[in-house]
Amino acid sequence: MKPIERIKIILIKLENIASILDEFDNKITLALKDEIKSKPAILMHLVSIAEQIRKLKDDNEFQILEYFDKEDLKGLNDVRNFIAHDYEGIDMFIIENAIRYGLPNLHKAINKILGHSQ
Repeated sequence: MKPIERIKIILIKLENIASILDEFDNKITLALKDEIKSKPAILMHLVSIAEQIRKLKDDNEFQILEYFDKEDLKGLNDVRNFIAHDYEGIDMFIIENAIRYGLPNLHKAINKILGHSQ
């Protein structure tokens, strides 16, 4: 898969999370309390985003990865590991912070990448 396609997948996942949050008037805590639909969907989108980033790293797409803050990428990978390895023990405060602070940075980087690739 081309790197730009991975970036577009991440963008779709970010938009999906935003759409879920819209249903809760952008109240992240409230959305994460919905154990039936919203929380599992948000967590899976976060895992998917982290997996696309990992694949970019595995493919040595360092030119694209330079657009992202290294701390944001590390945090996203850590969140992915929390979700994958201790689903029931996830600290929702960490997830909420990732959504509130990390995802907007990720979104800005993606917009820059897509702006330069067109």
